[in-house]
Amino acid sequence: MSDSKKKDSPRSGLGTLGAALAERFSISPTASSRTPQAPARAGGDGKLVYSTDPALQKKCERCRELLAACSCPVDSDISIWKGPARLRLEKNGRGGKTVTVVDELPLNEVFLKEWTTRLKKRCGSGGTHRRETQFGVIEIQGDHRDAIRAEFVSAGFKTKGH
Repeated sequence: MSDSKKKDSPRSGLGTLGAALAERFSISPTASSRTPQAPARAGGDGKLVYSTDPALQKKCERCRELLAACSCPVDSDISIWKGPARLRLEKNGRGGKTVTVVDELPLNEVFLKEWTTRLKKRCGSGGTHRRETQFGVIEIQGDHRDAIRAEFVSAGFKTKGH
C-alpha cells in the first residue's frame, strides 16, 4: 500500500497490526466509544456483569441482594387456602390419553412442587404442575382420582369432583 493511501484511510492511526485486525473483524475506529446496549454476561457462570435495565437492579428487602441472586426462602403460607381441591378427568387434546387434573390449588410454587412429587409417587406415574392466573394445577397421568382423593383427605384437605 502506498503512503498516500495510508493517510487517506480512516484506520491509518491504528498501525499495521491494528488496521489488519480492524479489516479482519470489521471494527470501526470509534467502536470503543460506544456504550453497551444489552446486558453483558461473563463467560459460562451466568452472572450479570453490566446492565442498564432498572428491573434488574431491584434488591430483595430481606437480604439486600439482587433479586436474581436472592436465596431467601419462599413464603409457604398456605394456611389461608380455604377452597377444596377439584378433581377431574381430562382426555381432550391429549391424543386419547387420560389425565387426572387437580385444580384450584394455592399458587405457592413450593406447595405445588411438593404435592406433585407426593402424588406421582403415590400413583406410580408421571405428572406435572403449573401456575395459572388464579390457581395452581397438578396433572397426573392416568385415572388416579381415588388415590389422589385419599391422599388429600389424609393430609386434611377437602376435595370435590368425580
